[in-house]
Amino acid sequence: MAERTLLLRNVRPDGGETVDVLIRDGRIARIAPGLPADTAEQSIDGENAILLPGLIEAHTHLDKNLLGMGWRPHQAGPSLKDKIETERRLRREWDIDPHRQSMRQALLSLGHGSTAIRSHVDMDTDCGMEGFEGVSQTRTALAGLIDIQIVAFPQSGLLVRPGTFQLMDEALRQGADVVGGLDPCSMDRDPKGHLEAVFSLAERHGKPVDIHLHEPGELGAFSIELILEHTRVHGMQGQVTISHAFCLGMPDRDRALSLIDDLAEARVHIATVATPFRPVPLADDLRAAGVTLCAGSDGIRDCWGPYGNADMLERAMHLGLRNNFRRDEDIEYALWCCTHGGAQVMGLNDYGLTEGCRADLVLVEAETPAHAVVNHPPRKLILKAGRVVAKEGRALLAAP
Repeated sequence: MAERTLLLRNVRPDGGETVDVLIRDGRIARIAPGLPADTAEQSIDGENAILLPGLIEAHTHLDKNLLGMGWRPHQAGPSLKDKIETERRLRREWDIDPHRQSMRQALLSLGHGSTAIRSHVDMDTDCGMEGFEGVSQTRTALAGLIDIQIVAFPQSGLLVRPGTFQLMDEALRQGADVVGGLDPCSMDRDPKGHLEAVFSLAERHGKPVDIHLHEPGELGAFSIELILEHTRVHGMQGQVTISHAFCLGMPDRDRALSLIDDLAEARVHIATVATPFRPVPLADDLRAAGVTLCAGSDGIRDCWGPYGNADMLERAMHLGLRNNFRRDEDIEYALWCCTHGGAQVMGLNDYGLTEGCRADLVLVEAETPAHAVVNHPPRKLILKAGRVVAKEGRALLAAP
C-alpha cells in the first residue's frame, strides 16, 4: 500500500517559528522550514497559524447530553442524589438515546479540535448496559476520527444498588477501558468495600481507575488517603485518576499540600472541570508537586445543568480564570492540562508535536498559545492521524 503523505506549510508549532510539517502514514515525519512541495501528495498552507497537538477532553459524560433535543429547562435540585434521581426519571421520559447523543457530542468535540475523549458512562440496574452499548457503538462509528475511552461508571453507587458490580464487570469484559468509582464514603457509605470492589475490577481486567470524588473537606481527604493506600497495595502507581477532588481546595492549605505530596509520590492524577461554584484543586499546587492535572467539560447540556459546549480551548480559559492565571506562561500551563496533561492521563502513546508523533493536530489562528486560549476562535483545521477531519469549527461528518 502506498504511503499517505501530507505537507502542512507555514505553521507555527506551539506558536514558535514558522516551519513546514511533513506527515507520512499518519505520523509527523519531518519538521523544518522550506520543505519541498513535491515531498507529499497533498499540500495545505497553514497561513502562519499556530499548530497544536489535538486537544484532549479528559472528563465528560457522552451518554446523557441533550444536544439537538431542543431547550429543556433545568429540573434537578441542588443535591447530588436529587440530580441522579431526576436524571433517572428524565432519561426515560425524554428518550435520551446514548448512541445518538454521544455521536452529537463527540462530533461537536471534534469540531472544536479534540482528538481524544474519556467518557464516564452510567452503569446501574436501571439503565443496565444501555449507556455502554450506545457509546461503544459511537466509538466504533467514529474510529479513525476521534479516540474514545469508556469509563464504566457507577453513577448511583456501586454497593447500594446490588447488581451494579456485575454490570461493570461485564462492561469491562466487553471493552470498557477504565474502572470508575464515586464518593466512597458519602454514596456507598462503605469506603473500604467500595474501593476494594473498584480495585478488584481493575486488577481482574488489567484496567486503570478513575474515581469521581465530590466529597468536601476532611471527608474527601479521608477518601483520598484510602485511594492512595489501595493504589500502593495494588501497585497501580500512574494508573489512577481522581476526578474533581474538591477537598484539595479546602481552607486548611497545609493539609491539602500534604495530600498533594502523597498524590505525587503515588503518581495519582487529578482531573478538573474548573467549576466556579465549588472549591477546586489549585493548579499551581499540583504543578509545583509534579501531579499531572488534566481537564474536561464534565456534563454538557444535560439533566445536571444547562451549560457546556465541548470546547477545550475555552475550558483552558476557565481553568485559567479559576486559578487567576494572567501571565502567558501560566495560561499556557492551562492549555498544557487540556493537551499533554490529558494525553498522559489517558495513556496516549506518541502524542505531541515532535517527529515520530501521531499527526493528531489542530490549527488555530492566534498570535500566541495564550492568545488562542483567551480568544478561542473557531479551529481552522483538525487532523486525525494526518487526515483532515474538521474545518472551521465543524466536523466533516454530520451529526445524527
